[in-house]
Amino acid sequence: MPIFTIPFLAMGSLCECRLPANTQQEAEQIAEIAIQEVRRIELKYSRYRDDSILSQINGQAGRGAVKIDKETNELLDYAEVLFRASDGKFDISSGILRRAWNFKHAMLPEPALLDHLRGKIGWDKIQRTSDTVYLPETEMEIDFGGYGKEYAADCAAALLLNEGISHGLIDLGGDLRILGPQLDGRPWQIGIQNPRKSDQIIATIPVSSGALATSGDYERFFDLDGIRYCHILDPDSAYPVNYWQSVSVLAPLSIAAGSYSTITMLKQMQGKAWLSESGLAYLLIDNDGQVSRQDVV
Repeated sequence: MPIFTIPFLAMGSLCECRLPANTQQEAEQIAEIAIQEVRRIELKYSRYRDDSILSQINGQAGRGAVKIDKETNELLDYAEVLFRASDGKFDISSGILRRAWNFKHAMLPEPALLDHLRGKIGWDKIQRTSDTVYLPETEMEIDFGGYGKEYAADCAAALLLNEGISHGLIDLGGDLRILGPQLDGRPWQIGIQNPRKSDQIIATIPVSSGALATSGDYERFFDLDGIRYCHILDPDSAYPVNYWQSVSVLAPLSIAAGSYSTITMLKQMQGKAWLSESGLAYLLIDNDGQVSRQDVV
């Protein structure tokens, strides 16, 4: 039975499903289950849509609480876990810093603007009940960009697995959720991009199940005076992190793989020791291009 690739656009990324099927049409019908779930989550939580729940929450900042459903509350619960696990570095209210940083232009933000925006950050400021959330200061924002794609990949995979699809993978802009090995039992060979040469694979990781996510300083960035400024921003300094070129993590779920890779980037020099304690497999590339890896403990 052949493997078919079904490409689609979602969450601002080129995505695809790779699935075994008898025909292209059959593969597309199976993939549609996953695609519709990804798009459901995108519509519900996109900060680019005025009718999304996040836009409602952010629009009411400093004005009043917003009613939320169980799914949204659970995603906020996870944000709390990430905030605590990262010692405050993974803060879903820190996305407001994008107002200062434009990675299409090699220019540093004004310090006064960074100070102003930094004052609007703070997960601990957010007021919640089991079915409401309130951002108490005007201009405050939250977004699920740090783990939204990974959450969508896991939800889509769960639907396919429930349909008995036990081979294939879902790729949401480089965040991979593996449904199971190839039909002959061989693992999928997942290439890790060289952070400094986009056309070069620096390592290959065999994966039969679970998820693989990579965070790096090469997705959105600019170089200025020999320093790279990337889109992963430290909420304390309001400046980009600069210790790791790339962090790839293998975990049972996409949301875990993505969270661990991002927190490792945010923890910078302390990231490797923190990640090693998790027992997860990883591949790290530091700012000097040195590669280190750990297999599953």
